[in-house]
Amino acid sequence: MRSEKHKKRKKRTWVKVLGILVVLLVLGGGAYAYTVYHSLNKAVDTMHSPIERDVSDKRTKEVEFNDKEPFSVLLLGVDERENDKGRSDSMIVLTVNPEVKSVKMLSIPRDTLTDIIGHGTEDKINHAYAFGGVEMSMDTVENLLDIPIDYYVKINMEGFEDIVNAVGGVTVQNDIDFSVDGHNFNKGELTLNGKEALAFTRMRHEDPRGDFGRQLRQREIIQAVINEGASVSSLWKFDDIFDALGNNVKTNMTFEEMVDIQKHYKAAAKEIEQIRIKDGTGTKIDGIYYYLIPDEELDEIQEILKKHLEIS
Repeated sequence: MRSEKHKKRKKRTWVKVLGILVVLLVLGGGAYAYTVYHSLNKAVDTMHSPIERDVSDKRTKEVEFNDKEPFSVLLLGVDERENDKGRSDSMIVLTVNPEVKSVKMLSIPRDTLTDIIGHGTEDKINHAYAFGGVEMSMDTVENLLDIPIDYYVKINMEGFEDIVNAVGGVTVQNDIDFSVDGHNFNKGELTLNGKEALAFTRMRHEDPRGDFGRQLRQREIIQAVINEGASVSSLWKFDDIFDALGNNVKTNMTFEEMVDIQKHYKAAAKEIEQIRIKDGTGTKIDGIYYYLIPDEELDEIQEILKKHLEIS
């Protein structure tokens, strides 16, 4: 059973990768850093999963990291089950601008009604992954937000436990009392292991904010993983951390691109601004629940992201 589960495990976010790369910087020079460098290189090689996708018409040329050009990343948290391709349980878009030293983070509600690009239907946005994998998800999000989606990072949520355990657990601030999957989460500061963190991020039915409450907890766990991954105490766990990333994360970023991001974009991660969808409404169409984003608010979000990416 354990080996079967291990086979099914295949990471969630560029932000986590950046957190691990910060550890490299802290380590500095010497033989130990050399060992860590090659261990990370091996993990990233396992994570690297290029995709076949037409060049976006929203980009006139490829992003040049050496020129510190802004770029975007789609983070996909995917529930993949046996004999089921799964759906993207979590979709987060990051835009990164090193000149203004900031990252903007937008969580897209998984029930958002939108055109599924390449499928010819209008459906929940998280169905794009089930219909056409990473490529269709990127195309669909790109169409919804009217910005280029340059990279993706995908994690099978079942493997999320391994990443949290590898950094030694995470500490979060919980804003409501709730119980789920046999775990009790009291309001206040909590220290969570991998299994608890996974349950913490998945709960939404007991939260009066629904999916938005869950998105808030997901972002808090992401930030906590960054903090733990970059801490001094994690330096001695680098093998476990890199193994967890290698086994659970897929991305089209290469090792060289990650090194360039670490070199030229590190300051951007110091300010992560969360963009919240405030005026959306839930509705049922033919008995199925959908989330609708008003055109006016979607236009506003598009302009914010375009400005951050320096797209006219």
